[in-house]
Amino acid sequence: VAQAGFVLQLFKTLHRTRQQVFKNDARALEAARIKINEEFKNNKSETSSKKIEELMKIGSDVELLLRTSVIQGIHTDHNTLKLVPRKDLLVENVPYCDAPTQKQ
Repeated sequence: VAQAGFVLQLFKTLHRTRQQVFKNDARALEAARIKINEEFKNNKSETSSKKIEELMKIGSDVELLLRTSVIQGIHTDHNTLKLVPRKDLLVENVPYCDAPTQKQ
């Protein structure tokens, strides 16, 4: 029963992430909503703790990937995309180094 709380929490987190990542994109929002709901519905009768743990890991990985790797693009004309990164994606890059220091 304790797992049920974590499953519900992951379900809600995925939907919140979906709403942030695909904001203002009705088609992507709907497709993601359907996919999330389908995956949870398809596995709702799963009873194996090990299998539930595996599915939870996949769900967490998907949420992290969506949150950290997806950037929206808007077609400005037939050849150009304008990227719309969310504020939480705009992090400082580690400077590139041509001559990496040798690890001791």
